Amino acid sequence: MISISIRKKLNMAGGPADLVVDAELPLQNITALYGPSGSGKTSLLKIIAGLTQPDEGFIQVNNEVWLDTKNKINLPPQKRNIGFVFQDYALFPNMTVEGNLRYACSKNVDEELVKHLLVVTGLTAFANHKPATLSGGQKQRVALARALVRKPSLLLLDEPLSALDNETRLQLQQELLQFQKEYKFSALLVSHDIAEIYQLAKSVISIDGGKVLKVGRPAEVFGFATNAGQINLIGQIVSIDNEMMEVLADQRLYQLKYVEGLSVGDKVCLAFADVKKIG
Repeated sequence: MISISIRKKLNMAGGPADLVVDAELPLQNITALYGPSGSGKTSLLKIIAGLTQPDEGFIQVNNEVWLDTKNKINLPPQKRNIGFVFQDYALFPNMTVEGNLRYACSKNVDEELVKHLLVVTGLTAFANHKPATLSGGQKQRVALARALVRKPSLLLLDEPLSALDNETRLQLQQELLQFQKEYKFSALLVSHDIAEIYQLAKSVISIDGGKVLKVGRPAEVFGFATNAGQINLIGQIVSIDNEMMEVLADQRLYQLKYVEGLSVGDKVCLAFADVKKIG
Protein backbone atom coordinates (compact mmCIF):
# COMPACT_ATOMS: atom_id res chain seq x y z
CA MET A 1 0.00 0.00 0.00
CA ILE A 2 1.08 3.57 -0.72
CA SER A 3 0.04 6.06 1.97
CA ILE A 4 0.07 9.78 1.19
CA SER A 5 -0.99 12.55 3.57
CA ILE A 6 0.37 16.01 2.77
CA ARG A 7 -0.34 19.72 3.28
CA LYS A 8 1.35 22.48 1.29
CA LYS A 9 0.52 26.15 0.68
CA LEU A 10 0.73 26.88 -3.04
CA ASN A 11 -0.04 29.64 -5.54
CA MET A 12 -2.47 27.89 -7.87
CA ALA A 13 -4.39 28.97 -10.96
CA GLY A 14 -7.14 30.47 -8.81
CA GLY A 15 -4.74 32.14 -6.35
CA PRO A 16 -3.21 31.01 -3.04
CA ALA A 17 -4.59 27.69 -1.80
CA ASP A 18 -3.66 24.72 0.33
CA LEU A 19 -2.78 21.45 -1.37
CA VAL A 20 -4.40 18.81 0.85
CA VAL A 21 -4.17 15.17 -0.16
CA ASP A 22 -4.97 12.11 1.94
CA ALA A 23 -4.99 8.88 -0.04
CA GLU A 24 -4.27 5.16 0.18
CA LEU A 25 -3.19 3.72 -3.17
CA PRO A 26 -2.89 0.05 -4.14
CA LEU A 27 0.47 -1.40 -5.10
CA GLN A 28 1.19 -2.74 -8.59
CA ASN A 29 -1.50 -0.56 -10.17
CA ILE A 30 -1.66 2.66 -12.15
CA THR A 31 -3.55 5.45 -10.37
CA ALA A 32 -4.46 8.58 -12.34
CA LEU A 33 -4.40 12.16 -11.05
CA TYR A 34 -7.09 14.10 -12.91
CA GLY A 35 -7.97 17.77 -12.71
CA PRO A 36 -7.61 21.17 -14.40
CA SER A 37 -4.24 22.84 -14.95
CA GLY A 38 -2.92 24.51 -11.84
CA SER A 39 -4.86 22.28 -9.43
CA GLY A 40 -1.80 20.81 -7.69
CA LYS A 41 -1.20 17.54 -9.58
CA THR A 42 2.41 18.14 -10.61
CA SER A 43 3.15 19.71 -7.22
CA LEU A 44 1.97 16.49 -5.59
CA LEU A 45 4.31 14.42 -7.79
CA LYS A 46 7.24 16.68 -6.87
CA ILE A 47 6.46 16.30 -3.17
CA ILE A 48 6.34 12.52 -3.50
CA ALA A 49 9.66 12.57 -5.37
CA GLY A 50 11.25 14.73 -2.68
CA LEU A 51 11.82 17.66 -5.07
CA THR A 52 9.43 19.93 -3.13
CA GLN A 53 8.96 19.99 0.62
CA PRO A 54 5.41 20.04 2.08
CA ASP A 55 4.49 22.08 5.13
CA GLU A 56 3.59 18.81 6.81
CA GLY A 57 3.05 15.27 5.65
CA PHE A 58 3.58 11.54 5.67
CA ILE A 59 4.50 9.31 2.72
CA GLN A 60 5.02 5.56 2.95
CA VAL A 61 5.63 3.26 -0.01
CA ASN A 62 5.65 -0.50 0.44
CA ASN A 63 6.39 -0.27 4.18
CA GLU A 64 9.24 2.23 3.69
CA VAL A 65 8.68 5.69 5.15
CA TRP A 66 9.90 8.38 2.76
CA LEU A 67 8.52 11.37 4.64
CA ASP A 68 7.27 11.92 8.17
CA THR A 69 7.47 15.56 9.19
CA LYS A 70 6.38 14.84 12.77
CA ASN A 71 9.31 12.47 13.28
CA LYS A 72 11.70 14.52 11.11
CA ILE A 73 12.10 11.80 8.47
CA ASN A 74 12.72 13.10 4.96
CA LEU A 75 14.56 10.85 2.51
CA PRO A 76 16.36 12.83 -0.23
CA PRO A 77 15.22 12.20 -3.83
CA GLN A 78 18.13 9.86 -4.58
CA LYS A 79 17.13 7.63 -1.65
CA ARG A 80 13.53 7.33 -2.82
CA ASN A 81 13.23 4.51 -5.33
CA ILE A 82 11.33 6.53 -7.94
CA GLY A 83 11.18 6.68 -11.71
CA PHE A 84 10.02 10.02 -13.16
CA VAL A 85 8.79 10.46 -16.75
CA PHE A 86 8.03 13.96 -18.02
CA GLN A 87 6.09 15.30 -20.99
CA ASP A 88 9.28 16.78 -22.49
CA TYR A 89 11.30 13.54 -22.10
CA ALA A 90 14.20 15.19 -20.18
CA LEU A 91 16.82 13.00 -21.89
CA PHE A 92 20.54 13.78 -21.77
CA PRO A 93 21.23 15.09 -25.30
CA ASN A 94 24.95 14.30 -25.20
CA MET A 95 24.35 10.62 -24.37
CA THR A 96 23.22 7.78 -26.61
CA VAL A 97 19.97 5.89 -26.00
CA GLU A 98 21.86 3.14 -24.19
CA GLY A 99 23.94 5.74 -22.36
CA ASN A 100 20.77 7.34 -20.96
CA LEU A 101 19.68 3.96 -19.58
CA ARG A 102 23.11 3.15 -18.14
CA TYR A 103 23.37 6.54 -16.45
CA ALA A 104 20.06 5.92 -14.67
CA CYS A 105 21.51 2.72 -13.19
CA SER A 106 24.09 4.73 -11.25
CA LYS A 107 26.95 2.42 -10.19
CA ASN A 108 25.20 -0.93 -10.54
CA VAL A 109 24.36 -1.53 -14.19
CA ASP A 110 22.04 -4.50 -14.80
CA GLU A 111 23.30 -5.49 -18.25
CA GLU A 112 20.50 -7.98 -18.90
CA LEU A 113 17.79 -5.49 -17.94
CA VAL A 114 19.29 -2.77 -20.14
CA LYS A 115 19.33 -5.14 -23.12
CA HIS A 116 15.82 -6.39 -22.36
CA LEU A 117 14.37 -2.88 -22.14
CA LEU A 118 16.00 -1.92 -25.44
CA VAL A 119 14.35 -4.96 -27.01
CA VAL A 120 10.84 -4.49 -25.58
CA THR A 121 10.81 -0.78 -26.44
CA GLY A 122 11.99 -1.47 -29.99
CA LEU A 123 15.13 0.61 -29.46
CA THR A 124 17.89 -1.95 -29.98
CA ALA A 125 18.69 -0.59 -33.44
CA PHE A 126 18.88 2.93 -31.97
CA ALA A 127 21.05 2.07 -28.94
CA ASN A 128 23.96 4.19 -30.21
CA HIS A 129 21.81 7.08 -31.47
CA LYS A 130 21.56 10.48 -29.75
CA PRO A 131 18.08 11.74 -28.71
CA ALA A 132 18.12 14.47 -31.39
CA THR A 133 17.90 11.80 -34.11
CA LEU A 134 14.79 10.13 -32.63
CA SER A 135 11.07 10.72 -33.17
CA GLY A 136 8.84 11.90 -30.33
CA GLY A 137 7.53 8.39 -29.74
CA GLN A 138 11.05 6.96 -29.64
CA LYS A 139 12.20 9.63 -27.20
CA GLN A 140 9.32 8.81 -24.87
CA ARG A 141 10.17 5.10 -25.09
CA VAL A 142 13.72 5.97 -24.02
CA ALA A 143 12.34 8.01 -21.11
CA LEU A 144 10.12 5.09 -20.01
CA ALA A 145 12.96 2.58 -20.34
CA ARG A 146 15.29 4.86 -18.38
CA ALA A 147 12.75 5.08 -15.57
CA LEU A 148 12.12 1.32 -15.54
CA VAL A 149 15.80 0.37 -15.52
CA ARG A 150 15.95 1.69 -11.94
CA LYS A 151 13.37 -0.94 -10.90
CA PRO A 152 11.34 1.79 -9.18
CA SER A 153 9.00 1.20 -6.27
CA LEU A 154 6.87 4.01 -7.72
CA LEU A 155 6.74 5.42 -11.24
CA LEU A 156 5.62 9.05 -11.57
CA LEU A 157 4.21 9.92 -15.00
CA ASP A 158 3.59 13.63 -15.60
CA GLU A 159 1.49 13.74 -18.80
CA PRO A 160 4.09 11.59 -20.58
CA LEU A 161 2.08 11.07 -23.77
CA SER A 162 0.30 14.40 -24.21
CA ALA A 163 2.79 15.84 -26.73
CA LEU A 164 2.50 12.87 -29.10
CA ASP A 165 0.19 12.43 -32.08
CA ASN A 166 -2.94 10.34 -31.53
CA GLU A 167 -1.68 7.18 -33.25
CA THR A 168 1.64 7.15 -31.35
CA ARG A 169 -0.13 7.96 -28.09
CA LEU A 170 -2.53 5.02 -28.43
CA GLN A 171 0.37 2.70 -29.30
CA LEU A 172 2.41 3.81 -26.29
CA GLN A 173 -0.61 3.38 -24.02
CA GLN A 174 -0.69 -0.30 -25.00
CA GLU A 175 3.06 -0.62 -24.49
CA LEU A 176 2.83 1.03 -21.07
CA LEU A 177 0.14 -1.49 -20.05
CA GLN A 178 2.40 -4.33 -21.19
CA PHE A 179 5.32 -2.89 -19.22
CA GLN A 180 3.13 -2.64 -16.12
CA LYS A 181 2.04 -6.27 -16.46
CA GLU A 182 5.64 -7.43 -16.92
CA TYR A 183 7.36 -5.34 -14.25
CA LYS A 184 4.37 -4.98 -11.88
CA PHE A 185 5.30 -1.43 -10.91
CA SER A 186 3.07 1.03 -9.08
CA ALA A 187 2.47 4.33 -10.87
CA LEU A 188 0.86 7.75 -10.49
CA LEU A 189 -0.22 9.17 -13.85
CA VAL A 190 -1.09 12.84 -14.37
CA SER A 191 -3.42 13.14 -17.36
CA HIS A 192 -6.14 15.44 -18.74
CA ASP A 193 -7.19 12.72 -21.19
CA ILE A 194 -10.21 10.80 -19.89
CA ALA A 195 -9.86 8.11 -22.56
CA GLU A 196 -6.22 7.61 -21.56
CA ILE A 197 -7.22 7.29 -17.92
CA TYR A 198 -9.87 4.69 -18.77
CA GLN A 199 -7.29 2.81 -20.81
CA LEU A 200 -4.46 2.82 -18.27
CA ALA A 201 -5.69 3.42 -14.73
CA LYS A 202 -7.44 1.16 -12.26
CA SER A 203 -8.24 4.08 -9.96
CA VAL A 204 -8.52 7.87 -10.19
CA ILE A 205 -7.93 10.75 -7.80
CA SER A 206 -9.89 13.79 -8.99
CA ILE A 207 -8.30 16.98 -7.68
CA ASP A 208 -9.19 20.66 -8.05
CA GLY A 209 -7.93 23.73 -6.21
CA GLY A 210 -5.61 21.53 -4.19
CA LYS A 211 -8.45 19.45 -2.77
CA VAL A 212 -9.35 15.84 -3.52
CA LEU A 213 -12.89 15.77 -4.92
CA LYS A 214 -13.33 12.06 -5.52
CA VAL A 215 -11.41 8.78 -5.44
CA GLY A 216 -12.53 5.60 -7.19
CA ARG A 217 -12.54 3.56 -10.37
CA PRO A 218 -12.76 5.59 -13.61
CA ALA A 219 -16.45 4.71 -13.99
CA GLU A 220 -17.14 5.90 -10.44
CA VAL A 221 -15.30 9.18 -10.90
CA PHE A 222 -16.45 10.05 -14.43
CA GLY A 223 -19.81 8.25 -14.56
CA PHE A 224 -23.08 9.60 -13.16
CA ALA A 225 -26.68 8.48 -12.66
CA THR A 226 -29.77 9.94 -14.33
CA ASN A 227 -32.93 10.77 -12.43
CA ALA A 228 -34.39 7.48 -13.69
CA GLY A 229 -31.51 5.59 -12.09
CA GLN A 230 -29.75 4.81 -15.38
CA ILE A 231 -25.95 5.00 -15.23
CA ASN A 232 -24.37 7.19 -17.87
CA LEU A 233 -20.64 7.38 -18.61
CA ILE A 234 -18.37 10.09 -19.90
CA GLY A 235 -16.32 8.67 -22.77
CA GLN A 236 -14.02 9.83 -25.54
CA ILE A 237 -14.20 9.16 -29.28
CA VAL A 238 -11.14 7.15 -30.31
CA SER A 239 -11.98 6.40 -33.96
CA ILE A 240 -14.45 7.26 -36.74
CA ASP A 241 -14.94 4.89 -39.68
CA ASN A 242 -17.57 5.47 -42.38
CA GLU A 243 -20.81 6.08 -40.48
CA MET A 244 -19.69 4.52 -37.19
CA MET A 245 -17.56 5.74 -34.32
CA GLU A 246 -15.91 3.99 -31.37
CA VAL A 247 -16.03 5.49 -27.90
CA LEU A 248 -13.80 4.42 -25.01
CA ALA A 249 -15.51 4.49 -21.62
CA ASP A 250 -14.88 2.51 -18.44
CA GLN A 251 -12.00 0.63 -20.15
CA ARG A 252 -14.39 -0.70 -22.83
CA LEU A 253 -15.03 0.22 -26.44
CA TYR A 254 -18.58 1.07 -27.54
CA GLN A 255 -19.78 1.43 -31.13
CA LEU A 256 -22.30 4.10 -32.14
CA LYS A 257 -23.61 5.68 -35.29
CA TYR A 258 -21.54 8.70 -36.19
CA VAL A 259 -23.06 12.05 -35.20
CA GLU A 260 -22.19 14.89 -37.56
CA GLY A 261 -19.88 17.47 -36.07
CA LEU A 262 -18.03 15.12 -33.73
CA SER A 263 -14.31 14.39 -34.09
CA VAL A 264 -11.77 11.94 -32.67
CA GLY A 265 -10.86 13.10 -29.17
CA ASP A 266 -14.25 14.68 -28.40
CA LYS A 267 -15.84 13.84 -25.04
CA VAL A 268 -19.36 12.36 -25.18
CA CYS A 269 -21.93 11.06 -22.72
CA LEU A 270 -23.04 7.45 -23.18
CA ALA A 271 -26.31 5.88 -22.02
CA PHE A 272 -26.15 2.09 -21.95
CA ALA A 273 -29.46 1.70 -23.79
CA ASP A 274 -28.02 3.51 -26.80
CA VAL A 275 -24.76 1.60 -27.26
CA LYS A 276 -23.43 -1.81 -28.18
CA LYS A 277 -20.34 -3.10 -26.37
CA ILE A 278 -17.72 -4.45 -28.79
CA GLY A 279 -14.72 -5.04 -26.53
